[in-house]
Amino acid sequence: MSTIKIGALVDGRYRINARIGHGGMAEVYEANDIINKRKVAIKMIREDVMMNPINLRRFQNEATIASSLSHPNIVKVFNHGTIEGRPYIANEYVKGQNMKEMLDFRTSIPIAEAVGYMTQLTSALFYAHQHNIIHRDIKPQNIYVMPDGTIKLGDFGIAQADGVDDGLTKPSEIVGSVHYLAPEISQGKPASIQSDIYSAGVTFFELLTGHVPFEKDTPVNVAVAHVKEKFPSVKKYLPSCPKEIEKIIAKATKKRLSERYKGADEFYEDLLELNKNPNVLKEKKPFLARLFGFK
Repeated sequence: MSTIKIGALVDGRYRINARIGHGGMAEVYEANDIINKRKVAIKMIREDVMMNPINLRRFQNEATIASSLSHPNIVKVFNHGTIEGRPYIANEYVKGQNMKEMLDFRTSIPIAEAVGYMTQLTSALFYAHQHNIIHRDIKPQNIYVMPDGTIKLGDFGIAQADGVDDGLTKPSEIVGSVHYLAPEISQGKPASIQSDIYSAGVTFFELLTGHVPFEKDTPVNVAVAHVKEKFPSVKKYLPSCPKEIEKIIAKATKKRLSERYKGADEFYEDLLELNKNPNVLKEKKPFLARLFGFK
């Protein structure tokens, strides 16, 4: 059985309405939960992917880890199980686009809006970290933006319990997306909550500028740049960026852990401070634009 038929009843409670997406690991269906009378997203591992036991464990890992978390900015897992030997996860139905799709369409995000998204993201991260969960794959593709501006962090497939070797990655294997990868991970060191903070800092940079910090020709060169090259200032692409925001991004993306935010709560608190100063969140126009009144 490669796909589920529309109209099928899964596990005696989920009526499949439509296939709404498919990725490297899974197929996603919209379904009605006939017991709780709500719409859900059923994520089911692809049959070809399941042949690899590591993939199977990653999928099961996501189900177990994500179902233990309950936060307004994290995609809620309601249930998980298996159908004909294939694991599935019943998620909260998220009606929105991911942040990467939003960026592709809008190229960059205004300061006040980006700060709002990052405040929610750091709140979600702090909550996950308090529950000893490191996400390990923070990037715009894994953050969903609802029509009302709420964000939801999803895709805990490679998340791990802090301090626990889950056996899903060999020491030499790098997981996560290279553009958002903390330098210590590229060097083969274990992920920590500060690795998530680095990835969140890169995400903030990309929201404001529409660029990732290191645009190189190969993944290896990107990873090397994260380790060896100076992290660019956000002013490279956004000269009008307030210094307060430049400082926050710089602190989140320090190469040395001792200089980086220790916890997502510190990152969150600094973002909250920005909200208290509305002048910082206004787009500053360059001098000539102010003088002649053009954008």
